[in-house]
Amino acid sequence: MNVTTKIFGEIEIADDKIIVFENGIIGFPELKRFALLHDGERGTNAGIRFLQSLDEPAFAMPVMDPLLVKPDYDPEVNDELLAAAGDVNANNILVLVTVTIPKDLTQMSVNLQGPFVINVEEHKACQVIVENGDYPVKFPVYEILQARKAGE
Repeated sequence: MNVTTKIFGEIEIADDKIIVFENGIIGFPELKRFALLHDGERGTNAGIRFLQSLDEPAFAMPVMDPLLVKPDYDPEVNDELLAAAGDVNANNILVLVTVTIPKDLTQMSVNLQGPFVINVEEHKACQVIVENGDYPVKFPVYEILQARKAGE
């Protein structure tokens, strides 16, 4: 499938790379088909990737692995909330969080309260809300990312 995106221009998405959010995502329930894109030069090691909508090509959300900025991230989520992602287990799960990138990069944050849970085998996903108060919507990450970059 060919898609013209705002960030990456025209790209081809193989059918086996389409991720289906049966219930859409929070705030955008009509958007159900996505692809996970990354900077070609950095490959899958890129810290920030994009969850690109295939239903609305102008819509892409920056996302990242929460373990890059919070190594102890381990929210408990009710199994019912994960049902839309299929049969998830430790071997087929990918968890991503949205990244907010303001003009002042020092204010960059991730949303640890509303992660995306992706079943990489079945290409199904859902977004859940972590209800315990341990994970904020705006977790500052700029200094953490700078320290990681300096350590590489």
